[in-house]
Amino acid sequence: MPEDLIIDLLSGNLVLILGAIFLIVIVLRGIKIVPQSEKFVVERFGRLHSVLGPGINFIVPFLDVARHKISILERQLPNASQDAITRDNVLVQIDTSVFYRILQPEKTVYRIRDVDAAIATTVAGIVRAEIGKMDLDEVQSNRAQLIGQIQTSVEDAVDDWGIEVTRAEILDVNLDQATRDAMLQQLNAERARRAQVTEAEGTKRAVELNADAELYAAEQIAKARRIQADAEAYATQVVAVAIRENGIEAAQYQVALKQVEALNALGGSEGSQTVLVPAQALEAFGNAFNMLKGGSK
Repeated sequence: MPEDLIIDLLSGNLVLILGAIFLIVIVLRGIKIVPQSEKFVVERFGRLHSVLGPGINFIVPFLDVARHKISILERQLPNASQDAITRDNVLVQIDTSVFYRILQPEKTVYRIRDVDAAIATTVAGIVRAEIGKMDLDEVQSNRAQLIGQIQTSVEDAVDDWGIEVTRAEILDVNLDQATRDAMLQQLNAERARRAQVTEAEGTKRAVELNADAELYAAEQIAKARRIQADAEAYATQVVAVAIRENGIEAAQYQVALKQVEALNALGGSEGSQTVLVPAQALEAFGNAFNMLKGGSK
C-alpha cells in the first residue's frame, strides 16, 4: 500500500479514536451520581446554578462544575463548656452538646465559612443568656425546659444558614467548691429542720392521743358513777315505796337486813376466829333474824 494511504487511514482512525474519547469524557462530565448521604452544589461560571440531590443527575459539561460536596448526615459538635451566671448571681459551668444537619447546602456554603465554630459560638451565647434568666434551683430542676428554650433559640439563629438543629443537650451543670459547700450546709440544715418538725408532730400527736385516752377514761368513770347513782336512787325509791305502803314494818325490815349483813361481814373477815357480841346486840340480831324470817315468808 502506498504510504500516503496508510497515513490517511491512520489519521482517520486517530480522529475517530479522539472523537470517541471526547464523547466519553463529555458523557462522564455530564453525568453526576450523587450518594444518598450527600448533595452537590453546582456552579456555572463561578455562580450558583443548582443543587444536585441523591441519584443520577445531568449537567452541562465544561460549563457546570460540582464545586461543593456536602454531607447531609446528622452531625455532632464537640462537647463544649461555658461559664454562666444565674439570676441569683451563682457562677455555673454548663456542658453542652448540639446535633445538627444541613438541609440547604447552598445557604451553608455561601453564607457561613466555619459552620461548627459558628454554631458553637451561637450556642454559648444563648446558653449564657438563658441561664441568666433563671435561679440556680430553676436551672437544676427545669433542665428539660431550659434545653427546649436553648434549642428553639439556636434554631432561630441558624435558620439563615440552611441548618436544622435536631437536638441540644445539657450534659452537666457544675458548681464551684464554695457554692457546693454552701448548698451542702443548706441541705443539712433543711434535713435537721424536717427532723425537728417530724419529732414535734410526733410529740403533739402523742399528747393528743393521751388526752383522748384520759377523756375517754373520765367519760367511762362518769358513766359508771351515773349508773351507780341511778341504781341507788332506784333502790331508795323502792324502799320509800315499801315504807309508804307497809309502814314501820318495812323500815324495821331494812334495818334488820343491814344488821345481818354487818354481822356476816364481821364474821367473814381474815384472822377473825371468835366474835364477841354484847347481849343487847344478840337480842337485836335475834329480833332482826326473826323479822327476816318473817319477811321471807
